Amino acid sequence: MKLKNILLTVVVVVLLLVLVNGFYTVSETQQVVITQFGKPVGGPIIKSGLHWKAPFIQQAHFFEKRVLAWDGDPNQIPTKDKKYIWIDLTARWRIVDPLTFLQSVGNETGAQGRLDDIVDAVTRDFVSDNLLVELVRNTNRKFEFNDSELSLDSTSQGSKISLGRDVITRKIYEQAKVQVVKFGIDLVDVRIKRINYVQQVRKKVYERMISERRRIAERYRSEGKGEMAEIQGKKQKELQRITSEAYRKAKEIQGNADAEATRIYARAYNSDPEFYAFIKTLHTYKTSIDSVTTLILTTKSDYFKYIKRIK
Repeated sequence: MKLKNILLTVVVVVLLLVLVNGFYTVSETQQVVITQFGKPVGGPIIKSGLHWKAPFIQQAHFFEKRVLAWDGDPNQIPTKDKKYIWIDLTARWRIVDPLTFLQSVGNETGAQGRLDDIVDAVTRDFVSDNLLVELVRNTNRKFEFNDSELSLDSTSQGSKISLGRDVITRKIYEQAKVQVVKFGIDLVDVRIKRINYVQQVRKKVYERMISERRRIAERYRSEGKGEMAEIQGKKQKELQRITSEAYRKAKEIQGNADAEATRIYARAYNSDPEFYAFIKTLHTYKTSIDSVTTLILTTKSDYFKYIKRIK
């Protein structure tokens, strides 16, 4: 009885292992290739659901149906006009023939390596055969500058775009797409993420940009100083005009006042000459004689005539 239970348990365990290893599930985002002793058996399984394979001797290889991302490492490449740049690309791809994919590259890691080689090589060819301006611009539309000197200094203004960045990117995509088909891969798209000068060239470009801005700033300062001198000259001229006009009016008012005072004095003198002479003499005494003043006068002096009458 005991031996029978043991045998029954062993049979149940073996049966469970066979069922677990034989059944497998394919999701809607996956596709499967079955191999037996390393060799593919039948075609790819793309229908989702529960499936059966021979347990233990067959193996299920799962692959993505969805679009996958590829991001290459930035590459240092010289352009046709000998400008050394870093160019960084990205791509999207998917597995369209899982059987060919398995036989050629094995898995996604191997596919990423193949894409590195193919896309980078195609990109290097196109970058080396075109000018830098072709890689950064799409049209011959003229740049708009706030400063005329920057417009004149722009090296790309005189270059004519024959292909442009979008066309070159499309050609890279088309040529790389043809080369990856043999691996069971469909290349969906290729895009340039970033283009930049290498460090040595970038430093020189920055120095040139700084030099240009400094020269333009110096020109602005020079023009500003000229404007300031002109404004200060106008200010000084206007100040002198206002000062001379004020001086003229002051003298005119002063002359009119003196004339009016003279007229008043003359009228007062004509009214009573003797009294006017007396008042003026007293005023003269007040302004010319103090406690420490000594005067030596003759008795015939007009200045003394009112003093000698005092008793």
